[in-house]
Amino acid sequence: MTLRIIRVGSWLYGGSVDTPVDIVALDYDYWYKLGEADGALEPGETPEPLGQDGFLYYARFRHALETSEPTWPDSPGYSTIAQAVAHAESKVTVGIVWQDVVAA
Repeated sequence: MTLRIIRVGSWLYGGSVDTPVDIVALDYDYWYKLGEADGALEPGETPEPLGQDGFLYYARFRHALETSEPTWPDSPGYSTIAQAVAHAESKVTVGIVWQDVVAA
């Protein structure tokens, strides 16, 4: 299982505190795996299909910038980065300044 930070952003909490947010790519459905581990899946429930590139994208506020697993996303899994970004932006009223993360 792989966690990759795809995009990093910041927003002003309370109008004055610079606060990080990120978009991570996981090669599995986080919420499905959590339900499976907890024995909480509904009968017939299946994981969210991965996007065309083999990942689901999640917004993180509480654990932004952490690179270790396990992690805790703050959004559903989305098949595109744009959908995860839109979700994150819908959660703050002051806007988010984004940067792409360049792989080393």
